Amino acid sequence: MASVFANFRQYLMGWGAQNRSGNTVDQFRSGLATPQFNGVVRVRSMSAGGADVAAVRKEFANVPWWWWVGPDSPEDTADVLQCHGGRELTTLPVMVLPLDEPASPGTVPHTAPTGLLMESVRDRERLAEWVRTYRASMGVEPYLEAEMVRIESRREDNDDIIRLAAVLDGRVVGTTVVITTHGVAGIFLVHVTEAHRRQGVGAALTATALRVGRERGMRCAALVAGPAGEPLYRRFGFTTTSEYRLFAFPT
Repeated sequence: MASVFANFRQYLMGWGAQNRSGNTVDQFRSGLATPQFNGVVRVRSMSAGGADVAAVRKEFANVPWWWWVGPDSPEDTADVLQCHGGRELTTLPVMVLPLDEPASPGTVPHTAPTGLLMESVRDRERLAEWVRTYRASMGVEPYLEAEMVRIESRREDNDDIIRLAAVLDGRVVGTTVVITTHGVAGIFLVHVTEAHRRQGVGAALTATALRVGRERGMRCAALVAGPAGEPLYRRFGFTTTSEYRLFAFPT
């Protein structure tokens, strides 16, 4: 699991226009006014008591942000955050699927809209449409879109990243991104436009992401599942192996 969380940290910290990897915490700050792209992903000391929570809160004073608490942080991290005013928002399952084993018969969904294509996003115009699709699905404000496109296009780890678009009638109707590092195919940003949900688009995106992971020689695929996606991922054979606890602080 260490490689899974290293993969996740790399992806999240890639959003940091001002990446910080200090002595006690790994954090990232895109500056975008949405908490998905600012936050802390790990406490690096033996005890979370060594983390200067007040200093971290000051660092993020002007942007929404979350503190991700996983098993790569000390066991007392959640307690320390709560003592400093942190409020637990939710628990998100971390799900893993080995890629060196064939899928069990009947577990992989096959239905998808006729004419649906899976494309790798390469040019700037398609990248903008791709970002627009997941931004709207996530409820992120439209005025942040241009900066999101800029950050996506300039990530230092873009050689490790494959952006996939589900395209129907020439328009992007679904997105996902696969980051292949540490022997793991990390799957993020699985989003489908509202008009095309529950039609097999998410399943097609997931199947393509797994194929990409196998082609790149990754040992396993991993993702952080939301409530809507978890049943689908279980159908593919993903199992919950750990969790992230998500915390926020008063502004």
